[in-house]
Amino acid sequence: MGFVYVGPIGDHGWNYQHDLARRQIEKEFGAMLKTAYVENVPESSDAQRILTQLARTGHKLIFTTSLGYMSSVLKTAKQFPDVAFEHVNGNRLGPNIGNYQAKTFEALFVSGYIAARMSKTGKVGYLATFPITTVIRDINATKLGMSLANPDAELSVIWLSTWYDPVKETDASNLFVDQGVDVILQHTDSTAPVQVAQRRHVYSIGLSSDMSAYGPDASLFSILTDWTSYYLQQTKAVLAGTWKPDTYWGGFKEKTVALSAFNKVIPEGIQNKAHELIAGISQGSVHPFQGPIWDNNGILRIPAGRHASVEEVATMDWLAKGIK
Repeated sequence: MGFVYVGPIGDHGWNYQHDLARRQIEKEFGAMLKTAYVENVPESSDAQRILTQLARTGHKLIFTTSLGYMSSVLKTAKQFPDVAFEHVNGNRLGPNIGNYQAKTFEALFVSGYIAARMSKTGKVGYLATFPITTVIRDINATKLGMSLANPDAELSVIWLSTWYDPVKETDASNLFVDQGVDVILQHTDSTAPVQVAQRRHVYSIGLSSDMSAYGPDASLFSILTDWTSYYLQQTKAVLAGTWKPDTYWGGFKEKTVALSAFNKVIPEGIQNKAHELIAGISQGSVHPFQGPIWDNNGILRIPAGRHASVEEVATMDWLAKGIK
């Protein structure tokens, strides 16, 4: 099996969590399989070269862990029809291409609620990476969760055009604090935002893995993504010869997404409401994208009386009203 990572496995975020799942697979199956990984692979033609090399050297199941690998996956999969490719956040299936996604927007909705309740200035900042669907819908979910708690709370976004750059993340986090932001969320992979929050006495919410150790006073909690169950499931399917291309969405219900332990600084009442929201989302009685929802141009995107469909969530390319 092969794994292709867009950043370093030591980022304590996105890539770290994928590699934890890889290591768990090795423990589970032992000598039955061998895994390999390549980290810091650019979302360019380099990815196709790496994928081709893995396929040629006997890797029969390859996980590509960033949306930007899509074109490389499509081209390589055609050349190696006997290799199963799994593409994170992808939207193109093929005879030997499956997709898998985490419903991080569910966690961001709850995070937005907590952020707005915990903010004293009413200003929340979001460190974004690239304006792709995955990031856009998470930003929107954050704003909608904030509006549930405080309709007047402000959400500001800074686009960094990188998944992992501690220097850029530090600079942007400091800029947020200078502008009065007192809760920082991130779609980036390093622990820099949490560390800035710790130094500057504001709050932060980490992403992908538990980042609380890097800011024990500042970290309210972290959004966790756990790929282990899905990776084990797909590995078993390939070994059994039953693997088929499909699209997987995992959220609170599937335990692909979870929240780490809450910082004791969060009042009990806020914690209880957060747990209620998580339970409601898991049971299907609460929907992060419940209409009516307008975008930043005043266009009604989701009318009252219904929530966004899977297709609407999967193709979301607009920012919700009030996002700066």
